Amino acid sequence: MRPPPLLLLPLLLLLSSCGAATPPADTPFQLPAPRNLKVHLYNAQQALSWEPVSLNNDARPVVYQVQYKYSTSSTWYDVNRKDSRVDCTHLTGTECNFTANSLSEGFPRHFNITLRLRAKLGDLVSAWVEAPWFEHYRNATIGPPEDIWVTPEEGSLIISFSSPFDVPASVAFFWYYVYYWEKGGSKQVTHRVRSNFITLNDLKPLRVYCFQLKAELFLAKENISRPGHLSNISCSETTVDAATKLQQVILISVGTFLLLSVLVGACLFLVLKYRGLVKYWFHSAPSIPSQIEEYLKDPAQPILDALDKDSSPKDDAWDSVSIVSFPENKQEDILQNTLNQSTDPSHQPVEGGP
Repeated sequence: MRPPPLLLLPLLLLLSSCGAATPPADTPFQLPAPRNLKVHLYNAQQALSWEPVSLNNDARPVVYQVQYKYSTSSTWYDVNRKDSRVDCTHLTGTECNFTANSLSEGFPRHFNITLRLRAKLGDLVSAWVEAPWFEHYRNATIGPPEDIWVTPEEGSLIISFSSPFDVPASVAFFWYYVYYWEKGGSKQVTHRVRSNFITLNDLKPLRVYCFQLKAELFLAKENISRPGHLSNISCSETTVDAATKLQQVILISVGTFLLLSVLVGACLFLVLKYRGLVKYWFHSAPSIPSQIEEYLKDPAQPILDALDKDSSPKDDAWDSVSIVSFPENKQEDILQNTLNQSTDPSHQPVEGGP
């Protein structure tokens, strides 16, 4: 919304005195006025809210009309689409969002603005209720920086971000602060900077650091600052160089090998020391044949007789073995005679004989 040109202000004041924007002074107010008007200014957002007007004897919806004026003028203007890009002349809700279409729209941020509101129902109207005047840059709540991005490096963190909202450099700018700490340690704060990235140096490698960002709006001409809110806590781990990474890989590999060697050696020692116990644990218990198990369960069954009948005589064949013994002197004579007979030519078989 742009303020009216200064050349048109006398004409606007004349129209205002003729009743162009306001009802006559003697208009009876037959509706209760809205209450609890609140102006919401957060970053670039601008809105007005209020409590609804309730009527017990009429079911028709109550509509609301919003008007504004600048501190340099006494003329009130309707908030309509032609001048303000939003229409708040016949609202059925309880909020008029002046930046609903775009955050770059709304009232000029360095102007003093006064808003007023009334309720309407058919030909009935309420009295106008004014909200306290405001200047956006002086009264807005400043949020934390947005689009936070962290790049971990060797012993440092590079933090980039964007401003809470855009401001013209000739009117205002933002200071930025970073509150950071090692996880579990004490909090530190950096010097304020105007750039949109901050490098945290002298950090320990492979350590987790947490941080919060804060923006502070500074009005150059008025020399006034508006501190903002802290961002959510973010954490990131610093990195190490290539040589340190190689050392870590070697140490981890050697440690893993030694641990496996110790475990294998301990298992082998236990197996050798408690061999009998291990054999007992892994040895299967002897099992009883099924026929005998059935007999033991019910001795009255003629299982053994059936086994005797099924057995064949061939299975019961026996081999006879005779043991012949001689005195020691006779054993030697018999052995000598046997050897002589085996070497005598007369006892050799003759080729071609009968």
